[in-house]
Amino acid sequence: MFRTVLGQTLMGSLAVIVLQIGRHQTLQMFLIQDSEHVFQNGSHKGVDPNGFVMTDIAQPHDRFVRALLSDPGRAGALLRERLPKEISELLSPEPPILLDGSFVDEELRSHLTDRLFQAKTIMGRSALLYVLIEHKSFPDRRVGWQVVKYTVEWWKQWERENPDWEMMPPVVPFVFYHGTSEWRIPDEFLALVDAEEGWKPWLLNLRFAVMDLGKIEDRMLSRFPELRAWLLAVKYATREGGQPGIKKLLVEALLEVPGDQYVIIRYIVETFGSYDEQTVREIIRRVRPEEEEKMMSQFAQDIIAKGKPQWLQEGRQEGRQEGRQEGRQEGRQEEAASFLLRLLQRRFGPLPESMIKKVDSTDLPTLETWGERVLDAQSLEDVFSDKM
Repeated sequence: MFRTVLGQTLMGSLAVIVLQIGRHQTLQMFLIQDSEHVFQNGSHKGVDPNGFVMTDIAQPHDRFVRALLSDPGRAGALLRERLPKEISELLSPEPPILLDGSFVDEELRSHLTDRLFQAKTIMGRSALLYVLIEHKSFPDRRVGWQVVKYTVEWWKQWERENPDWEMMPPVVPFVFYHGTSEWRIPDEFLALVDAEEGWKPWLLNLRFAVMDLGKIEDRMLSRFPELRAWLLAVKYATREGGQPGIKKLLVEALLEVPGDQYVIIRYIVETFGSYDEQTVREIIRRVRPEEEEKMMSQFAQDIIAKGKPQWLQEGRQEGRQEGRQEGRQEGRQEEAASFLLRLLQRRFGPLPESMIKKVDSTDLPTLETWGERVLDAQSLEDVFSDKM
């Protein structure tokens, strides 16, 4: 069944469930997500025309921020920069480990998502860093209640897995907000509790750190090159009026992350309403001129189903009128190669340049064969071996 799923998704959006026996011999489900075709814990909100299960989380902002935080290096850099100093100074230099699962209520998943990381302190203690991502254009005043609920849910899960526990690990909540309205909500749960003032020292409370991207000056978003372009893009995705003024800065940031340029520019195409085709092409020419036509073609394939942006849709229609069978075949091969490379990077980490070139130059049937092997392969050599 898994091979059939992967074979289908290599030609469309990628969504693969990998089953793995984790610690304490519990069965965990790891989600590898791209675009809106998602399999997650057996729950869904519908099925697309190709038979893929779809969840509520299908927004470009959600996909983009989840991808940002899926990389341990980027996630670690962000948390060290934006968590309170008292916490960040005591974290060990090791990158945090992304843990599986989500505690966000299903009815809130259209604007909330979360990420849970395991980290170590410099004293060797384990700690959990819980990131709650708010996609609304304005702050939700009840976010303190969501933070408390999801923190308790994780502790309950941890207790089930560790019935003989003596001490519980700390959970540090962190809210990632990129809406247009300024965040003015108190950073503690008790602000939502209508209690006598003298009672508050005796009541449950939980504080949380907040990063409001709108309050951070563009060049101060991060001192880490691998993070700057991502934060700049997500900050201005909801600020259309400011998009024209950051084009130069965006190009500078993209030049620092050659491996992330496609994902970031695709997000810009999806969300920057003030950028037309000419602007997008200008950005691509500045950062990766040799890929201009290939990237524009890929954007058309990936985004056209949403019916926007209009200039991309019109370009796609013109291309169809002129299209040839050879061109369509080449487009499918490029799409399959792109998805396979993303899957390999998620599974095995950064790929050598020679392997990227090998995938890019391979025919479609071979790409599908390699894609099917990824699920069972223990190494890159297993994927590309001629003996399998």
